[in-house]
Amino acid sequence: MERKRTDEFEPGPVPPARPVDRFGFVKQEENNPSQGSIKSRFVNEQEREERRIRKWRKMIGVGGSDWKHYVRRKPHVVLRRIRKGIPDCLRGLVWQLISGSRDLLLMNPGVYEQLVIYETSASELDIIRDISRTFPSHVFFQQRHGPGQRSLYNVLKAYSVYDRDVGYVQGMGFLAGLLLLYMSEEDAFWLLVALLKGAVHAPMEGLYLVGLPLVQQYLFQFEQLVREHLPKLGEHFTQEMINPSMYASQWFITVFSYSFPFHLALRIWDVFLYEGVIIVFQVGLALLKYCHDDLIKLPFEKLIHALRNFPEDAMNPDVLLPMAHSIKVSKLLEELKQEYKKKNEKPIQRAESSASKVTQKQLSARSPAFEESTQPAERSWKQTRLLSRNSRKSRSGRC
Repeated sequence: MERKRTDEFEPGPVPPARPVDRFGFVKQEENNPSQGSIKSRFVNEQEREERRIRKWRKMIGVGGSDWKHYVRRKPHVVLRRIRKGIPDCLRGLVWQLISGSRDLLLMNPGVYEQLVIYETSASELDIIRDISRTFPSHVFFQQRHGPGQRSLYNVLKAYSVYDRDVGYVQGMGFLAGLLLLYMSEEDAFWLLVALLKGAVHAPMEGLYLVGLPLVQQYLFQFEQLVREHLPKLGEHFTQEMINPSMYASQWFITVFSYSFPFHLALRIWDVFLYEGVIIVFQVGLALLKYCHDDLIKLPFEKLIHALRNFPEDAMNPDVLLPMAHSIKVSKLLEELKQEYKKKNEKPIQRAESSASKVTQKQLSARSPAFEESTQPAERSWKQTRLLSRNSRKSRSGRC
């Protein structure tokens, strides 16, 4: 039976309208405070947000035209403002500027369109299967085969073709889904490329390669950081046989976008795109530090549950992020990275030694077809160029 493409499916029924929060997620039932306090708080927040927007507009210029100049002149101001949070209506544009994805898009007109329309991917069925699991409570992704799910499918399918070594892994859906809430398909695709291929910071593709090699490295580093910065808790984890793979893998694979409150995830992403993966380590340590006194008393089962369900007061970005920034980890992270590489060199060297025993005669006997099949399927991410560009409209509110 011929396999259907996602754009051949009819959209499902539109879900019934329900109250949503300011980010578009369906609201959970809660006890509402008095209307007077809500109105007063809203007015104060709105005035503060308008002041921030004016500052940011002046800083980035029209369409980001002044951004690079301002970053060179006042890097400390940029860093401080990013850590305070990017205004939501400018978030999509600023994310593209600080990630380097805007430059990639301009260098590669039409590539995204070709990948979506003319190429096929071995991961198409896996992507279709997982789409409904990505931000299921957000109105943009709720309709089965609706506009949101189609856009998510297109971005993930395009990347699985663009980089066949990585292909598609389930956690990538949360990265692409988050980006699609703030920018067009094409913009989201190139930001995904910028992250995984390392346009500004270290490449993330190792998080999704077979065996998740970068996840293993990050978990090793994080475990050592816990022992260094929170020795009593680290010792308690050892006694209860708790290791970071039991609770922290998703932190790295989805950069906190999987199960953390959306307002906190956005603030983390603001910093992540500007400063790199170091913020994931810092936030993880800050969470453990904030809950230290409670965690250290818990036995195994309750400890696992607590590490996967942090209390609401721990999720306040205005408290958690300053605590995270105060934790200095850069030097130790690099030392642990080198230690991890040395620990894993021996198995690699044994494999290379075994492979080197292949004789020259065996190598020369390879057919041209075999040689061609062993070449990397992906194109150089800096050199791909083709046709025209999609329009780019942010799905966040305008300001």
